[in-house]
Amino acid sequence: MNAPTELVVVGVDGGGSSTRVHVADERGRVLFKATGEGSAVTPGAEADAAEVIGTLVTNAVIDAEMGHLMPRALVVGVAGVGREAQKIALQQELERMEVAEAVVVISDAEGAMADAFEEGPGILLIAGTGSIAWGRSPAGTMQRCGGWGPVIGDDGSGAWLGRKALQVIAAAHDGREPETALTGAVLTALELDDVAAIIRWASSAMPSDFATLAPAVLSAAEVGDLRANTVVTMAVEELALHVRALARTLFVDERAAIPVALHGGLLGKGRPMRKRLEHRLKTLVPGSVVRHQPVDAARGAVMLALRTIGLSVDAD
Repeated sequence: MNAPTELVVVGVDGGGSSTRVHVADERGRVLFKATGEGSAVTPGAEADAAEVIGTLVTNAVIDAEMGHLMPRALVVGVAGVGREAQKIALQQELERMEVAEAVVVISDAEGAMADAFEEGPGILLIAGTGSIAWGRSPAGTMQRCGGWGPVIGDDGSGAWLGRKALQVIAAAHDGREPETALTGAVLTALELDDVAAIIRWASSAMPSDFATLAPAVLSAAEVGDLRANTVVTMAVEELALHVRALARTLFVDERAAIPVALHGGLLGKGRPMRKRLEHRLKTLVPGSVVRHQPVDAARGAVMLALRTIGLSVDAD
């Protein structure tokens, strides 16, 4: 018979579209999982993100039938805390809410890195609405590539695919490029009647809105549309270059054996982009050894929460 749980820790993976919470015991066994609305941090709105996270955490602990225990540690891996000011502001808001004895705020990538490689070397590539790559060298040096945001970066991401598709559609409508199946696919996805209506839609669209067009782009490429295929090929190349850049700086030679993990909505198991990216990495980063197990950033956050209080995940 298992001994009663004496403490709980909580790991959080907060993104733009959803927030995932894992409540675990002192051995790292997950007692309850919860999912809620997005909690990505935007400057000046840290309190809003904290409200989403704090409410989810409190309810998850209760639903795990552990409401009588204050979590010993809460590790929150969340998008949008690349700047120290946002990280500190979110941590202070969560501490004010008294949802756990100790609160640690990290980037969403750090939780994913912990799950993929624990404390070992490797490169993590994330491609969803945005894109970024993180790497850790055999000596423990951490470095990132990409993550420059939707205006000047996020190359190869879902939002990037959506914007590129609209550029192709506009050029085709003008006669600067040949006709493309992207036009019909995107108009259908947006429920619009004509190309001119895209202008109004795009003028107020957020990165997450552009990312909703990615499935239409990928579908058009899969059925053989040349322009859609070119856009997807460009996206794959951009993502592969993220990995190569870190391979060269952290592992000296891209031909060395390099553990690589792929994460995010575009790179899930069986997704078209993942297949094409894995194929491209064989040439561009010959030493890459792609991890096939799914990466779970909330699980990684639990691992880090246990470390915060001097414990580790049970090997059993």
